[in-house]
Amino acid sequence: MSDILLAAEDLSVRFGGVLAVNKVSFEVKKGEVFTLIGPNGAGKTTVFNLISRIYTPTTGRITFEGLDLTGQPAHAVAALGIARTFQNIELFEHATVLQNLLIGRHTHRGTNLVDDLFFTAKARRAALHAREKVEEVIDFLDLQHHRDTMIAGLPYGVRKVVELARALASEPKLLLLDEPSSGLNVEETEDMVFWIDDIRREFGITVLMVEHDMSLVSKVSDRVLAMNQGEVLAMGSPAEVQAHPGVIEAYLGSSDDMSSLRRAA
Repeated sequence: MSDILLAAEDLSVRFGGVLAVNKVSFEVKKGEVFTLIGPNGAGKTTVFNLISRIYTPTTGRITFEGLDLTGQPAHAVAALGIARTFQNIELFEHATVLQNLLIGRHTHRGTNLVDDLFFTAKARRAALHAREKVEEVIDFLDLQHHRDTMIAGLPYGVRKVVELARALASEPKLLLLDEPSSGLNVEETEDMVFWIDDIRREFGITVLMVEHDMSLVSKVSDRVLAMNQGEVLAMGSPAEVQAHPGVIEAYLGSSDDMSSLRRAA
């Protein structure tokens, strides 16, 4: 049995006259943390949107557990076992933390309109099971204190954790994290390092991440793919990619910046 969970083959996407992604290929192995890095506009989030089926590739294809994702509608992706967070937090602000996480269980609903309307025994069992799974995630991410708080009343850092929690509530096989440390302070970023590591180790979830914080990338990533202007610059371990001359020039900056990043890692 193949250990490849997700494969992108010669992905390209064009918006009008702009080639946003150009012949990008990579494979994500089961149980690893694979990270996309690159400057703003490199095409990283576009790749995420292709995997999520928000965009359709102009050429190339994406396979997930051997299934061609490019032929799947966007609403089917979550049911296949792919969950995602967003760089700009996407939560229901006038619902509680608990309610937002329960929404993340919709792919496991297993009931029909009649069951829900009359709250049958099947619907009661499904509701109880959903609540149990959501409470496990709340405990895992230390969100007990915020369980019944409206999202609109929470600080930004907690909202980021809630969005991660909602993705975990869907019990994904592959978790797409779009800049999970964006907007977080140093302490919150360190917490994110531990959570990503625990998500992989305790839940067995494979993580595909877009991230700018190279300290976080170095601490959690098994492999890194660097992009620039929609193309692949380098791929390998965090140390190998950070040492690549093209990556240093396009993304990491000067050799002095590189030395400081190595010390941070």
